Amino acid sequence: MASRDIDELPKNPANFTALTPLWFLERAALVHPGRPSVIHGSVRFTWADTYRRCRRLASALSRRSIGPGSTVAVIAPNIPALYEAHFGVPMSGAVVNCVNIRLNASTIAFLLDHSSAEVVMADQEFFTLTEEALKIIADKKKNAFRPPILIVIGDKSCDPGSLQNALSKGVIEYEEFLETGDPEFDWKPPKDEWQSIALGYTSGTTSSPKGVVLHHRGAYLMALSGALIWGMNEGAVYLWTLPMFHCNGWCFTWSLAALCGTSICLRQVSPKAIYSAIANQGVTHFCAAPVVLNSVLNAPPGDTIQPLPRVVDVMTAGAAPTPSLLAAFSRLGFRITHTYGLSETYGPSTVCAWKPEWNHLPPEDQASLHARQGVRYIGLEGLDVVNQKTMEPVPADGKTLGEIVMRGNLVMKGYLKNPKATQEAFEHGWYHSGDIGVKHPDGYIEVKDRSKDIIISGGENISSLEVEKILHVHPAVLEAAVVARPDEQWGESPCAFVTLKSNIKAKDHTELNKDIINFCRAKMPRYWVPKSLVFMELPKTATGKVQKHVLRAKAKEMGPLKKSRIEKEFEMESYNNGDLDRNSQEEQASMEKKYGGIAPKKKPLISKDNKRAYFDSADWALGKQENNSGPARAPVESLKPKLQRTPHHQLPPRRPACTSGAENRA
Repeated sequence: MASRDIDELPKNPANFTALTPLWFLERAALVHPGRPSVIHGSVRFTWADTYRRCRRLASALSRRSIGPGSTVAVIAPNIPALYEAHFGVPMSGAVVNCVNIRLNASTIAFLLDHSSAEVVMADQEFFTLTEEALKIIADKKKNAFRPPILIVIGDKSCDPGSLQNALSKGVIEYEEFLETGDPEFDWKPPKDEWQSIALGYTSGTTSSPKGVVLHHRGAYLMALSGALIWGMNEGAVYLWTLPMFHCNGWCFTWSLAALCGTSICLRQVSPKAIYSAIANQGVTHFCAAPVVLNSVLNAPPGDTIQPLPRVVDVMTAGAAPTPSLLAAFSRLGFRITHTYGLSETYGPSTVCAWKPEWNHLPPEDQASLHARQGVRYIGLEGLDVVNQKTMEPVPADGKTLGEIVMRGNLVMKGYLKNPKATQEAFEHGWYHSGDIGVKHPDGYIEVKDRSKDIIISGGENISSLEVEKILHVHPAVLEAAVVARPDEQWGESPCAFVTLKSNIKAKDHTELNKDIINFCRAKMPRYWVPKSLVFMELPKTATGKVQKHVLRAKAKEMGPLKKSRIEKEFEMESYNNGDLDRNSQEEQASMEKKYGGIAPKKKPLISKDNKRAYFDSADWALGKQENNSGPARAPVESLKPKLQRTPHHQLPPRRPACTSGAENRA
């Protein structure tokens, strides 16, 4: 039967406009032109300033024929230019692609090439990394390579040397680029709200990262949904601890314009900087993965401020927080909102909505309920847990496992240039998350496991298959399988089970462990590097497939990877100062020669079954020798601090140190 209505009134320009979050900026500049919009150290912009600057950016891009069908990549930490790109780029009609600054050059090269980026804006600290990525593309494409417009973003809080290096190569500086644009540029909203506004890449949980394409309608609805779910008020002061390159900052880039709020930028995240911003900048809200919450919870007393000057709202997602973490963080005076989502759903799209009746429950029961992933966002029309074979909803018994699926306006358009993956993701009219969960009697969902062997470490997704591929390249490795191991600091970390080639006769695996870890550090992002190595024969099925469920059980038996005292002292300092070791070419070239004549000073301890030699890569790097549950650790000689394990998730990779305003005032 054909659909009917009571009338035949058509849409017209007076009663229908495509939804886009770009109008939020125009309104903020009109309502509160003098209110601070973005603060970064000594740099302060008002909403009138930000609107003019975004119009300049859109104009400058348009004058260089960048518009609909173009992609503009931005490689930068949380700085004003990255915030402005969320408006200025789509105002020109182009699509903004915020690149994860923690990736290595080869991965960034893949993203820039796959997205056909016509403009690349790079923060001065990441200009060399950008150059390396573009060189990889140029070497691959030869004469077919068309270099993009390259813009370097200067930052007064950084060492000027990196900026001067970029400018000496003829690259235009961001502020100079803005000067070529018109501050009164007559930008046009999209005619169709289905038009793409942003492109973001998954963390490579298949053979290559997939490009997630988002539309203006979804960005508009998520910007409002996130603010409503969180209870954000007009004029909120938001601290950028969450990287804006993570799902466009969970769309709070656009929410803050809708609320005429204020963004406080942080280049580098530390507990001291967070507490300082709360005390000195009036912060009311921030988002963070559980690993950041844990660092704040365990910060030295000298870096904290207690009691808090006000209740601070914190949204957490990226990995499932433990009930104990949620409870402890609440006791500090923070009000936690627990959410869950994916890049394909514009970031968090479910929330563990708090119920008043939970207030009367014991604290441990409250924390357990709060640790669930919850119910759908206001802007998401469908959420369920279904049987993967029949697509029927599982019983709401909190026990029956199924796949978490979503549908509605907060689901991506699809994967860029990947129709097969898009079709698979939308099979049966639902978006398939790949996450396994249960549905409780009250309708709240809870993630119980993850499909495709994804390891979620500190909020970052790590593909076990990608790590295994690199391990297999090592000259001593015959087979390798990587699974998640519980980790006190990161929630999960990669644990590699390795079978050595038959010609490897090393009596002491300590040196071999060191070489494999160094090899990984040279070949992959640092947070992918296995934190634990186990040398053993891999368990297999009758058909020769590796039994990963057996390995997961073994990793769980080892107990959580402990965070040593030395790591606590060095973790933030080493990343901020760039003290990360990198293998020399000589070390790499001689790696294959190291395995025949190792002369150990001490014999390693072997596990009870006499088949596995067990190592924590963090432990050998730090010379740590305290016991842990599971197989005994091999004693190692004390090594230099330059080999220390350092954190990876909320801090930039090795670059000249920069300071943030909030951190300076601490």
